[in-house]
Order: sequence, then structure tokens, then C-alpha cells
Amino acid sequence: MNRAKTLGELKKSKYQSRSIHEEIRTNLIAKISNNENSFNGIHGYDNSVIPDVERALLSGHNILFLGLRGQAKTRMARLMTDLLDEYIPVVSGSEINDDPLNPISKFAKETILKLGDKTPIHWLHRNDRYVEKLATPDVNVADLLGDIDPIKAATKKLEFSDEYSIHYGLIPRSNRSVFVINELPDLQNRIQVALFNILEENDIQIRGFKLKLPLNILFVFTANPEDYTQRGNIITPLKDRIQSQILTHYPESIETALKITLQEVSIPDALRKKIYIPFQLLQVIEQLTFSARDSELVDQKSGVSARLSISALELLYSAIERRMLLNKEIKSTARLCDLLSIVPAITGKIELVYEGEQMGAYEVAMTLINDAILKIGKSYFPKMDSKKKSAPDVFALTTNWFTKGNDVNVNLSMGDKAYAEAIQSVPIDKKLFMDVKKEDILFMTEFLLHYIASNNTIQKEWMDQRIFFKDPLAGMLNDLNLQ
Repeated sequence: MNRAKTLGELKKSKYQSRSIHEEIRTNLIAKISNNENSFNGIHGYDNSVIPDVERALLSGHNILFLGLRGQAKTRMARLMTDLLDEYIPVVSGSEINDDPLNPISKFAKETILKLGDKTPIHWLHRNDRYVEKLATPDVNVADLLGDIDPIKAATKKLEFSDEYSIHYGLIPRSNRSVFVINELPDLQNRIQVALFNILEENDIQIRGFKLKLPLNILFVFTANPEDYTQRGNIITPLKDRIQSQILTHYPESIETALKITLQEVSIPDALRKKIYIPFQLLQVIEQLTFSARDSELVDQKSGVSARLSISALELLYSAIERRMLLNKEIKSTARLCDLLSIVPAITGKIELVYEGEQMGAYEVAMTLINDAILKIGKSYFPKMDSKKKSAPDVFALTTNWFTKGNDVNVNLSMGDKAYAEAIQSVPIDKKLFMDVKKEDILFMTEFLLHYIASNNTIQKEWMDQRIFFKDPLAGMLNDLNLQ
């Protein structure tokens, strides 16, 4: 495509300027009309957040995403660039992306006045029309709006009142772009005040003199609920000027959460091909996050990010890779005992309440793992009554084997052959695994042991990097016989 290189060529092409809100609205209408996804890669928001965002953009609104951490607030903002035109023309040399047909800066106006139709222009890609700023207490007005540059003024012998002596901040430089401020409550109140006129009147005041710059910006703000941050809040007048406040949420189902995890996890393709992860284990990892969000030991005001599952799955792959290296193995399959390796992903992603702190982060992590195993196990195995410590007849073959004093000892580092021998020694009623794939038999056998242990029928001991299954009464009797 031949693009205009001068203002004259741009006029001949009959290019028409649009505000960024009109631009997004037009492109969004086309996507909706063609039944295309407006926000690719966003799962679980089809009937909640995405319709709200689409309505806000169709209305030309600036947006505030309000939600706990790990709810794709920033990701949604970044994807808004996909709704921009692929390229837009800009006056060459402009610091604030001046529209050649509608210049707003002194530089662009004087350049066009001097060169006329020969004014050079360049084309800005939509990927370069996104600016993001994390709100921190040290952010000042100069960072966002700009300031007088005394060195520039002295070098060019300019008056401080001359617009050329200004060093523009992030917001003016984001003209005709999507500008995002993350964690808005962390911005000091006096800095939030500086945003008033920009959102309402497009007025910018720098060091005492006023610039009328009708900036063309889509503002997107993100924030955690005020009762969580405790570090600040969004002042009411600013909140009033942000036209749409959209509440985000966590995935409502394991299936949706798993889609997000598999999409976001960073695993080399070569490693993926060498390691097989049973689907049931993926469900347990996802259930971990759901269990943490429901746990009385975890501070629910801080939220539990989807990054917990993502980090856990990455650690799981690495644990299996390490085991393969130790045992000189080329391929391997994940085991349920490998969940011992993901504890660091859990402890680093949850905030504990007092009871959880008293228990300790490690013990809380193990509690969450056991809870996840039990909840997912219920969808694969018959129900058990943990209070009566009795098992259905289908489990009798297994539990009776343990009551005879037999036990199973597995660890993270043992090779596949040794692991298989340990697990295959346990007798299992074939009716339990009639619909289980051949490659999942070993995993499901260990899963069954964890499930039975979670219901207190047999005893499970997590010890460092190994797991020990036994019948507690049989173990006591064996100890007495040895004496």
C-alpha cells in the first residue's frame, strides 16, 4: 500500500481524520457485525466484562477496570489497540503525534504554515499507540503532563513562557493513543487532581501558563477495590469523570481457568513433547487456585491470581525435567506426587490471614493441595464417608492390601521404572479404571491412593520430597511385632 508522504498527498488521498473514540467505535462495530471476537485470548468474560467494555467503547467512554489482581485488567487494555486503525498519519518531528489535518502543537502548526502541502508526514502503527504507566507514590505532575526544560530554553534562548521550552510528559506524548494508568489508587491525590481538566476540558497547565491542547486520548485506568489496597483511593471527582467503571472477576469454572493457564504458561515446545501431563492433574492444579479463593486461611480481599496456576504448571514441568535429567530419561509422565514441587508457586501467590500465618505458609499450601485432590477426585471415584472411615466395596481390594501391613513409598526423584514398580504393587479393582486411558493408569492409581487417604481410610505422609502411604493400625502392629 502506497501511503502519502506529504500533507498534499494526504489531502489528495481524501483521508479523513477521526478521534480515537470514533476510530475504535467504527472498527468495533465492524467486528461485532461480523461476529468476530473483540478481545482475542480473553476467556470467561463473554457474558459479563466484554459486553460492558464494548458498550463503553461504543459510547466513547474512558474506562476504569476495578477488580482483584490477576483478572486480566491490563491485558484487556492492551488488546484495545487491536481496535485501532493499522496506521495513522503524523506530522514528522511532532512530539505529540499531531494529526496533519488537525494539528494542535505549536511545532506542527508552524511547520504546516511554513511548508504547506510539502509538510512531511510519517505513519504510526497501532502497536506504537499504547502507553502504560504504573501509578506509584513517586509519580509527579511533570512525569504525566510535562515541565519547563530550562536547559532547552537556555540552549535555544527561549522564554520560559514559550511552548518550545516545554518537555512534554507521558500524557501529551500519548496523543491519539490508548493511555493506561495501572493501580490508580496508588497515585497521590494531588496528582489525581491534575487529571481533572484533561478528562473534562483537555486543558493542560504547566508551570503557571495554560496550554489549550485538545488531546485525543482513550484513557483506561485499572484499580483493585479500595478496601484491598489500603494504600490510597480514587478521589471522588476523578471517579466521577471516568464515564464507565467495569467490574472484573475470576473465572467461574475449572474449564475456563484451565484455558487461561494453558494459554499463558511458558513451556518450551521441546519440553512439552517430552512430558505427558494427565488431564486430571491439570484439573487438580486449577482446583488449587479455586480452593485458595475459598479458603478461610487465605485473605480473600487480596485475591488469588490466575498466575498461581500458571506458575504451578511451569514448576511442574521443571520438576519432571529435573527428574528426567537425574535418571537419564528421554520422556516422562507427570505424577501426583510432583505436586510437592509446586509449593513455592502457592506460597508466593497467597496472602494469609492470622490463622494461616499461625499454621505456616507451607502447611497452608499442603492443605490446599489435599483439598484440590479431594474435590477433583470426587468426580472420578465413588463417594467416601471420611467420618466413618469406611470405603465402598470397590475400594476393598486396595484398602485390605494396606491393612495387611503393605505400604507404598514414592518420591520426586525416583525414575519411571522404580515409580511404576511401586505403584503397580497396589491391587486395584478393575471396575474403577474401566474408562481410563492406558497411559493414565499409573497416574490414576496414585490419584486413588491420595483420594482414599484424603478420606482418612489410609494414612498419607508428605515428607520432604517423598510420599508414604500406609495403614496406621497395621503399621503400629508391625512395630509391636518387631519389638
